[in-house]
Amino acid sequence: MLSILLKPLHFTFPRRSATATATAAAAAAVRGMSSSLDSGGLTQRMFQLKVDPLTGRSEWVVIEEEEEDIGNQTTPKALLAATSYLDMLNDSRRNRAFRQAIDKTVTGPCHVLDIGAGTGLLSMMAAQAMGLSDSKGSSGLNGMVTACESYLPMVKLMKKVLRANGMDGKIRIINKRSDELDIGVDIPSRADVLVSEILDSELLGEGLIPTLQHAHDKLLIEYPQTVPYRATIYGQLVECPYLWEMHDLVNREAAVSDGIRLVPNGMFDLLGIKRQQYAMHCNSMKEGIKLLSEPFKVFDFDFWRRPDSSRETELQIKATNDGTVHAIISWWLLQLDSEGTIFYSTGPDWVHCPSDLKELNSSFPSSGNWCDHWKQSVWFTSSSGLHVFKDEEVLLHAVHTETSISYQFETSQDKKSVTLHDFCIPDCQIVLPPERIALYGDNCWRCLMLNALRKALRQSVHQLCLVADDSIFLAIAVAHLCKSSHVIPLFPGLGNKGSEYLQRVAAANNYTMDRIEILKKKDLQSTLQDSNQRKISLFVAEPFYYGNDSVLPWQNLRFWKDRTLLDSVLSKDVLIMPCRGLLRVCAMYLPDLWRSRCCLKEVEGFDHSAVNMTLGGCGGLPNTEEGPFLPFFIWQCGDTKVLSETTTILEFDFSKLMSPCSGKTQVRFRESGMCHGFVLWIDWVLDAEDNTVLSTGPDKRHWKQAVKLLNEPVEVGDAHFPSTEIEACFDPSNGELTLKHAFVANQR
Repeated sequence: MLSILLKPLHFTFPRRSATATATAAAAAAVRGMSSSLDSGGLTQRMFQLKVDPLTGRSEWVVIEEEEEDIGNQTTPKALLAATSYLDMLNDSRRNRAFRQAIDKTVTGPCHVLDIGAGTGLLSMMAAQAMGLSDSKGSSGLNGMVTACESYLPMVKLMKKVLRANGMDGKIRIINKRSDELDIGVDIPSRADVLVSEILDSELLGEGLIPTLQHAHDKLLIEYPQTVPYRATIYGQLVECPYLWEMHDLVNREAAVSDGIRLVPNGMFDLLGIKRQQYAMHCNSMKEGIKLLSEPFKVFDFDFWRRPDSSRETELQIKATNDGTVHAIISWWLLQLDSEGTIFYSTGPDWVHCPSDLKELNSSFPSSGNWCDHWKQSVWFTSSSGLHVFKDEEVLLHAVHTETSISYQFETSQDKKSVTLHDFCIPDCQIVLPPERIALYGDNCWRCLMLNALRKALRQSVHQLCLVADDSIFLAIAVAHLCKSSHVIPLFPGLGNKGSEYLQRVAAANNYTMDRIEILKKKDLQSTLQDSNQRKISLFVAEPFYYGNDSVLPWQNLRFWKDRTLLDSVLSKDVLIMPCRGLLRVCAMYLPDLWRSRCCLKEVEGFDHSAVNMTLGGCGGLPNTEEGPFLPFFIWQCGDTKVLSETTTILEFDFSKLMSPCSGKTQVRFRESGMCHGFVLWIDWVLDAEDNTVLSTGPDKRHWKQAVKLLNEPVEVGDAHFPSTEIEACFDPSNGELTLKHAFVANQR
């Protein structure tokens, strides 16, 4: 089962997670159950939402504080594998910078407060800096460290880490949000020093501002010391065709002539991306990026004083090249100490040490240190972009709220008043990920899908079509291509919003709503069986499930599960599209990803081996253990290289009922090198006769692939291991895939 992580931070914002589908209501349920771990024997518990990817059904799992083993039968072993905690703890530049700054700041007995303490790393650094690690306990006379962490599974991990380092009893753990702390109840006095790392790629998304505001108001002395000390946002104007594709469906669709209009004239707000910054590995697309300005400073945020909830600034930016501004790429520079000698940057490779810090160049973070927990942020401009000429000055308004930063251009010909951006989404709008917007505007993809649909519709007799997933494209396309067809879109994720969308775009796509039947899956069988034995003659899916952006490829087989459950209402000659799925595999060189997901030993001298199983450690596992599959855009995983041929390991036949599948194959290495793992994906066979195949492999940017990292890298090639045997088994009862491999040695 897919575990949906509901980790509220110290405040009211979810901690960094690769899973973006946690709901606010569920988070609120979790937040209501935290209390101090040393406050009189209260039993701690929280709910963990688990979703079966093959049925969409969810259930709540109770996690008790008193459970010793977080890997018991009620809690998945790799509970936090979908988060970037492990990657963060493997970021040696980050860890070293915080260690140096804490050692400089905490020089004697004091009260240190760590908000969002995680595994307790910063708390242990502070305790060691003031000598608490050598004392018998935390009496307050020698100083005190309070670790505030609201997420119960992480608190349980922290206790294990503290115990392994002899720190239990020397750091006070409080399982609450920081805004729930009371002086005199939870902590005896205001803290002298704040150490905290509550930063996301945009800087503000984890609730930095409201957390700092509350801390300065209620938890800190008047002039506290803080680590970090300050953060500065930088930005840069860029032209990039791929970034344009990810947000401009309007103009790209206008350039195709297939008759499908997902965004008809005058309805451009019906479908699009959310107006926010998106975290991306911009180094992976730097070959396609044209820089249109020098980096410019946007905002400073001081941790040592109470921040404002919102600010605006107006920036004059000189264009350094002719071009079209498709996006603003931004990053932040963290100053960790008050003297300005310790820094950490999330800037892209092409950005070096700022000119006013040249004397610190030797200690400034260098490029080439790939990590996944902090990326660059991308703000997309309007669909048409902004055309600029070299040396032209552009006026840019930047606005920040408590949790986000937004931008708006203003030219001399187009003066606009700028107010705080409202990030509310209209009720009728469907918000899709940028990668899906890019896909829906891709003419090659549209042609492939439409050609397969046309052929299927010609073969279908009764033409009752079921769209089994959340594909608005397929629902519109079937209704548009065949005037006699009736379409039943299940829209398991979109729900009523998908139905309203189809109604609003009906006229532009030449169909009427009397041909669209809105039925819930639970009512579908009874409705069709009661209506003169109507049968579904065409069953289609992309597949795409709204909100499931971080699932493994085979977890998109939900439509196959539905096809099995609905078998009684399918015609005998029903056409299924896609008709088959080919699970493909190749071996790859993935040094950056492997290093970021490697099991922890010591982090700045503190033993963290207790967290590896829960955080989904892969590299460095014992031979008896196995790391989880991880969903990644391989093209964004730093240094990568395909080492082997691509092979089909097993095949899913959707014309048959869902059943266990297994396959075995031998993969030959075509290049020598260090193999770090295997990458898997599904190629969808749309039309078996014409062998029309839609590939979602690592060379495709619109889809995530599954990665299975090796416990240890293996040198492969003709001189070492010329091939490897791989066996895969798919279990439809839980949607899980198992993979076994054995490297074949050279016999010469």
